This record gives sequence, structure tokens and C-alpha cells, in this order.
Amino acid sequence: MTAAVEAPPARRPQSWLKPVSLHGGWRSAIWFLLPALIGFVAFYLYPALRGVYISFTDWNLIANRGDWVGTDNYERLLDDRQVWESLKITFRYTIINIVSQTILAVAIAVLMDRLTKSVLIRGILLFPWLIPNVIVALLWVWMLDGNLGVVNEFLGWFGMEPVRFFTDTDKVIPTLAGINTWRHMGYTALLIFAGLQTIPKSLYEAAALDGASEGQMFKDVTIPLLRPILALVLVITVVGSLQVFDTVFVATGGFGGQPGGPANASRVIYLYIYQYAFDFNQLGYAATVSVLLVVILLAITFLQLKLLRAGESDLA
Repeated sequence: MTAAVEAPPARRPQSWLKPVSLHGGWRSAIWFLLPALIGFVAFYLYPALRGVYISFTDWNLIANRGDWVGTDNYERLLDDRQVWESLKITFRYTIINIVSQTILAVAIAVLMDRLTKSVLIRGILLFPWLIPNVIVALLWVWMLDGNLGVVNEFLGWFGMEPVRFFTDTDKVIPTLAGINTWRHMGYTALLIFAGLQTIPKSLYEAAALDGASEGQMFKDVTIPLLRPILALVLVITVVGSLQVFDTVFVATGGFGGQPGGPANASRVIYLYIYQYAFDFNQLGYAATVSVLLVVILLAITFLQLKLLRAGESDLA
């Protein structure tokens, strides 16, 4: 007779609800995260909370103090036509910038993917993005000057009258958006180009065998599979456009001009906040407008990510 084989003792089911121990890897992770956490609290969280507090005061920047005024600043904000006009100007700038930058970036990325993947070309495309905004603004102020600018000099060769890019109320916002597009379209194109590399080439081959044209493949294959990257690009572009400041300040204020001119036609919301904080010494009201801008940015970002389904991919 063979001896009976005893069954191994049953294992106790492991619980996923056990408290996390700070020993081992977690302790090391906390030390690595601590510098970033300190930086976040010191340079982001605390200034943000202090800004919200200041928005409920009549803070004087010179005296560095202010009295509590409750919701007076927010009531003033609702009746302030200038702040809503500044938002309107900012949204106009944002729409022009998004449309021009995204279309050009997608076109450049597709051309790079189909024609060349040269590292030199990528470096040339990225170069304008590496130049500081102030330098870019000064460069274009000199080039687009109505009297001495090389662009108007070139237009004069064809018998055209000089264009007042920064002194015409109808042209100043499209001009500023064009400057920003020139600076950022190469960087945006490289982001989209990286997304194109994740699309399997077999999908294009299958579509070509089915008789699809280049336009059909772009519409039915490229665009749907680029949705997560396009969502990221649009969020970055919108948030950056709504926070434009230095380009507007330098370009419209150059050569003796008034920042936000002409006739406040380029007075974007960030410039409005700056003027009330530092020119008019009304930091409490400037903080109130800043809170409004943060709420708008959060709402737009949430809607973009939701509508574009940024967390989903048709490749899955």
C-alpha cells in the first residue's frame, strides 16, 4: 500500500487592503519625491492660496498690506467691461493662434514623416522655440516696423503701401498670433511627428491595398490615431495662448509704443492683470482677475480632455 500524500496547507488569501508600510521602497520613494513636493508647495500651492486670499482684500503693493473687503472685488469684476473686453481680445488671439499653429504643425509633421526624417531638419524646426519670447518679439518688431522694417521694404518692391502691423487695431492681434505661431509651430510639429511614429505602417499599407487615397488615409487613419497627441497639443496651445504676456508687452510697447496698444486693441488678460497690479497698485483686484483666469483655464482644459477623449487611443 502506498502512503497517503498529505495536501499542502492552504494559503491564506492576501488582502489588498493592508496598510502601506513606509519601510523599504516607499521610504526611498518619499525621499526622491520630497524635493519636488517642497518646490510645488513653496512655488505653486502657497502662492496660489495666498493669491486667493489677496483677492478678498484691497492689497497695497507698496505698503505690502491690505484690509479685508470680502467679495467687493468679485462684484466689481462682474461690472468691469474692460476685463471682459480683455478676455474677448485674448480669445480672439487664442483662436487665430490655435488654428494657424495646428494646421501648419500637422502639415509639417506629415511632410517630415513621408519625405524625410532628417535630424538636421528637426533641429532647424526647433530652433525658433529655443529663442526667448522677448528676443523673438524684438526681432519681429524690427522686421515689421512700418518705416524701417525689412518686411515693408520687401512689400515696397511690389509697389505696396507700408503695413502698420503693430499700430493698426485690426492687424495687431493677427500679427502677434503670427509671431507666436512662427515660434512654436516647429516644436508642435515635432510632438505630432513623434505621434506619427507610433502608428503602424501596416495600417497605411492595408488602406492603400483597399484603394484609399492619401487624403482618405489622412482622414480615416492618421487623424483618429493621433487623437491623444492632438489633445495634448491643443491643451498646451490653448493654455499658453491664454497666458500670453511678454510677446504682447514687448512688441506693442517697442519703439515708444504703449503696451496693449493701439487703443487697447491688444490688451490681453495677462497684460490687464499686470497693469492693475503694478501700474495702478491694485493688487487685490488683479488677484481677483487672476482667480477668474485660473477658473477659465481649468474649465477649458477639462472640456478639451473630455471632448477629445485624450485618455483613449484607437490603437488599443
